[in-house]
Amino acid sequence: MTAPAAPATHALRDHLTMLRRNLLHARRYPSLTLNLLLTPVILLLLFVYVFGDVMSAGITGGPGDRSEYIAYVVPGVLLMTVGGTAIGTAVSVASDMTEGIIARFRTMAISRASVLIGHVVGSVIQTLTALAVVLAVGLAIGFRPDATPMEWLAAAGLLTLFSLALIWIAVGMGLVSPNAEGASNLALPLMVLPLLSSAFVPVDAMPGWFSWFAEYQPFSPATETLRGLLLRSAIGTKNALLTVGWCLALTVLGYFWSRSRFTREPRT
Repeated sequence: MTAPAAPATHALRDHLTMLRRNLLHARRYPSLTLNLLLTPVILLLLFVYVFGDVMSAGITGGPGDRSEYIAYVVPGVLLMTVGGTAIGTAVSVASDMTEGIIARFRTMAISRASVLIGHVVGSVIQTLTALAVVLAVGLAIGFRPDATPMEWLAAAGLLTLFSLALIWIAVGMGLVSPNAEGASNLALPLMVLPLLSSAFVPVDAMPGWFSWFAEYQPFSPATETLRGLLLRSAIGTKNALLTVGWCLALTVLGYFWSRSRFTREPRT
C-alpha cells in the first residue's frame, strides 16, 4: 500500500530534498557524468584538429580555415552535450527503479512528483554545468562568438529549454527500461541524432533522401538557432519555430509519459 500524498505545503521541501539527493549522488558517483562529458569534448577536438581544415574547405568551397569550422561546430557540440547528459539521466532513473529505492519512497509521506522533479532539475543543473565546460574548451581552442548580452541570454534560454525537453524524455526512457544498461541503450539516439543533423556539416551537403530527415529532426533547427544567436547570423523563422515546437512537444510528451509510468505499480 502506498502512503498518502504529502500536504501541498510540504511539496516544495520534498522537491528540494530530492534535488539535493540527486546532486549528491552525481558528486559521489562522477564516473558516468565524466564519461558523458568527455565524449563531446573529444569529438570537438577530433573534428577541429583532425578534420577541421577539410571540413571547412567543404563548407566554404575555398581553402580550409580551421577557425571558420570552429565557429560552425561548437554550437552543434553544445547541443550534443545536452543529448549525452540526458543519457545519464535515463541511467540514473533506471537504477533507482531497479534498486528498490523507489519502492521505499512509495511508502513515505512525500510528494510523489518530487522524485521525478528531483531527477529533472538536478539533471538540468548538471547539463548546464557540462555546457559551461564544453563552451570553455571551445573558447580555449578559438571559438569567438560575437553575441550581444540579449543574444547570450536567449542562447542560454534555448539550451535550458532543450535540456528540459530531452531530460523529460530521458526520464521516461529510464522508467520503461528493465535496468541501467537497457536505459543506456534506449537513450543512445539522444547522442546519435546530433551526428545526423547540421551540427557537423550543412544539411545541403547531405543526400537528398536524407537531408529532409536531418533538416526537420530536433537537433538541426536547434543547432541553427543557437548558431545564429551566438554568431549573429541569420536564423530563419522556420528554424526558430521548429526549435520551440520540438522543445514544447518533447517536454509535454516526456512529462505525461514519465508521470504515467511512475504512477503505475512498482516492478516485480
